[in-house]
Amino acid sequence: MSATAAALSARARRRRRLVRRFRRHRAAVFGLVVSTIVILAAVLAPLIAPYNPTAEHFDATLQQPGGVFLLGTDDLGRDVLSRIVWGARASIQAGVLSSLLAVAVATPLGFVAGYYRGWVDPVLSRVNDVLLAFPFLVLAVGLAAIFGPSLLNATLALGIAQIPIVMRIARGEVLALREEDYVEAAVANGAGDATIMIRHILPNALGALIVQATVTVPTAIIGESVLSFLGLGVQPPTPSWGVMLAGGQSFIAQAPWLTLFPGLAIFLTTLSLNLLGDGL
Repeated sequence: MSATAAALSARARRRRRLVRRFRRHRAAVFGLVVSTIVILAAVLAPLIAPYNPTAEHFDATLQQPGGVFLLGTDDLGRDVLSRIVWGARASIQAGVLSSLLAVAVATPLGFVAGYYRGWVDPVLSRVNDVLLAFPFLVLAVGLAAIFGPSLLNATLALGIAQIPIVMRIARGEVLALREEDYVEAAVANGAGDATIMIRHILPNALGALIVQATVTVPTAIIGESVLSFLGLGVQPPTPSWGVMLAGGQSFIAQAPWLTLFPGLAIFLTTLSLNLLGDGL
């Protein structure tokens, strides 16, 4: 067997071993299944939603769950199930895109701070510490208020608010990895700083960054719901889980399903992503 074939065989065995270990982690499998269902619902919303999420049925206002409207209707007769399915789009978009923004900006900053040290690390770290002094949601709400209410601005605010957290993780990984023997060997062989960070440090730090991303996505989903609830995110009548909670709070005694079902959607989505992150 050639060296290339042996390497491919070893990689295949390693992948099979990782899959077996993951499948034994029941909570992680549950998280993967639920999060996959939510993502598919968001992508296929036009096909699987039984009604137009903004269509009003004034002859069926505040109808209880069951019958034609499986999860009931709101005060304007809009189908709750359809609005939850379409609302998943806003939550997934805000969660994924804001996390990608945070990782894309914070990773280079963390790598530079952790690798070069000197005066660069103290300056970037002190600025990061100042941002970390603000709670995530407080910072996100402040930025969203400055940018203006919309889903795009809410996504930007959530992404910027998560940069300090991801940067701290990236810096910590570089501080540990830069002392490894293979990095010192690369330096001895004349490799440049960019080569060392991209070819040697990044692949080994990627696991921690991926796990951190699975943690920031559910945090961003909750953040989007909070911003929409406060009127700083998705604007009515566009469906969003936060918008549904805000609209249903006035009818919580008369129609508790208006807040129960979107609340369960937020809970199950964030729980599944957190369980998936723990499994990974």
